[in-house]
Amino acid sequence: MQTLSHNGLYLRPLRVHDASDMLSVRLQNHDFLQPFEPLRPASHLTLKGQIQQLKQVERDVEEDRGYAFGIFLQKNDMLIGRIALSNIVRGAWQNATLGYFLDQRHNGKGYASTAVGLVVRYAFSRVHLHRVQAGVMPRNLASIRVLEKNGFRREGLSKRYLQINGVWEDHLIFALTREDELPPL
Repeated sequence: MQTLSHNGLYLRPLRVHDASDMLSVRLQNHDFLQPFEPLRPASHLTLKGQIQQLKQVERDVEEDRGYAFGIFLQKNDMLIGRIALSNIVRGAWQNATLGYFLDQRHNGKGYASTAVGLVVRYAFSRVHLHRVQAGVMPRNLASIRVLEKNGFRREGLSKRYLQINGVWEDHLIFALTREDELPPL
């Protein structure tokens, strides 16, 4: 995996040595992110929990099951979020699920849109996927806008798609395929 950069941001593959910084971002943003994420055990918000998660990230890369990047500011190397291609399926589908989060203090600055644009290009050119999809709760207007700015098309509504914050939530499904024209970064 390589480092990707554009417009004041860089994405770098996450490694176990990022556990402390990732824990800090997670703890600072727990209340902000929880309405959009699954319930997790308390151990998730510990250094040990983050180390375990990042070890899994490294295994996923080795096994071509997923690629997770930290989102960093170029000016100070600060970790401000995470973006990942996960649930990779090969064979006739060549698909991955896109997921991301950003530190609340850095929302609204175009960083999530830039990160998505970089990762989609990586998915098609380096991982050789045909399709990248994302599920978003209909009320998450900011995330919907990020996907739309990156050329994702709305494909439909999946009822009770994921259990988020203890509730089975409907999600809008968005996707891009290799044939789609990507907007400029």
